[in-house]
Amino acid sequence: MAEPEDRVLMLIDDEPAQSRLITALAAREGWRTLVVRDSETAIATLGTRQGMQLGAIILDQWVPGDEACSLIAELKARRPALPILMLTASSSPLLAVEAMRAGATDYLIKPVAPDRLLQALRAATTRETPNDELQPLTEKLGATLDFDSMIGAAPAFRAALAVAAKAARTQATVLIEGETGTGKEMLVRAMHAASPRAKSPLRIVNAGGIPANQIESVLFGHEKGAFPGAFERHVGALQQADMGTLVIDEIDRLAQPVQERLAQFLSRGDVQPIGARHSFRLDVRVIVCSNANLRDLTAAGLFDQTLLDILTVGAQVLVPALRNRAADIPALTRYFLARIGEQPGLRPLGISDGALSLLAAYDWPGNVRQLQATLFRAAVFCDGEVLTAQDFPNLSTMVGEAPRIAPMISEGAGVTLYTADGNLRPLEDIEADVIRLAIGHYRGRMTEVARRLGIGRSTLYRKLSELGIESAA
Repeated sequence: MAEPEDRVLMLIDDEPAQSRLITALAAREGWRTLVVRDSETAIATLGTRQGMQLGAIILDQWVPGDEACSLIAELKARRPALPILMLTASSSPLLAVEAMRAGATDYLIKPVAPDRLLQALRAATTRETPNDELQPLTEKLGATLDFDSMIGAAPAFRAALAVAAKAARTQATVLIEGETGTGKEMLVRAMHAASPRAKSPLRIVNAGGIPANQIESVLFGHEKGAFPGAFERHVGALQQADMGTLVIDEIDRLAQPVQERLAQFLSRGDVQPIGARHSFRLDVRVIVCSNANLRDLTAAGLFDQTLLDILTVGAQVLVPALRNRAADIPALTRYFLARIGEQPGLRPLGISDGALSLLAAYDWPGNVRQLQATLFRAAVFCDGEVLTAQDFPNLSTMVGEAPRIAPMISEGAGVTLYTADGNLRPLEDIEADVIRLAIGHYRGRMTEVARRLGIGRSTLYRKLSELGIESAA
């Protein structure tokens, strides 16, 4: 692969505006972009001096799907180690499946955010990033929209759901913190669906995917002529979400002046677009998400103290990393495989105990989103009816020859019977784990939990109180 100082990106695209945008974005990361307009030129370029320096290819799917996949296969056959990213306006899972089978490394849906494009390039070309099944995949299965659909019995996860479910019924500002890929957007959508504003607008703004010089206008709006290039009036996201909910993802990426403006809005409830003479009041419920700990950023002088104080007055939800809820991996895996099997071009698959052990032994830096992408990719290439450890070759390499099979089986069941010194755990602790497992297995449907445990609903709630177990029901 080409070294960072002479990385060359081949862009196969016949749209001049998009070519200029991708060229400019790639240049931020030190890429020199070679633009070609058709498949014949692309194939011929592989054999040239410039072609031998290629570090990656981006292909715009401007030809019919079958032809695009044929081109990917041809490029891959000639240069097997070269990462290929397909850029398309189609959200069809079937096209994603075909592109991946043809050899695409990743699948990007237009319009793609600048950060998403750069992240995909980094992931595809960084030596430390595992290949194949660990590449992030933009094509997602539809997000679940209710708390009952969320899989997980880990205490920290159930506690997060309990806080979120309670906060959903209020009008308070909510701060959701958690690593990338832990499911913060899914939680946000569940909160909106369970809130009094469920039938009102939901607007999501990803601060990390918007240029710093545009984010203030995106949030607050601007008047025509407010600044050079403001040829038309723009209605900000806050106004678009009036009477509904605005979600600001990656709030830690906001510039401090914008943080200060947001703090003023949350305090007073009025907004003044850039260039406007007067402000006006809005009724917007604001939910913010952060991949980083805002208290740490504030202590380092990187986040506005006033805004933090406002955000922490309301509900605070901490979504745990997947490595901290490894016992949920078997249930999550089976759930994702069932949904993946419903996608065009795929079929339902089982999974072996060995494969589950392997999945549980990995620490999942990309969290639940990475697990889903890993299973999707494995399902695409699986020829049998059951996924085995052999379907995750890179995981096997990283985890080693002896994944934690015995501990995983115990964790997969959700209940540990023995302490570290080999003695039985107290009955009360085991009972609490069984109840947590049931709550997660039946997705918080407490009537079903009580029925399956063979106890009355009132008895179940009494035990929840006695054992200190939180519930999102």
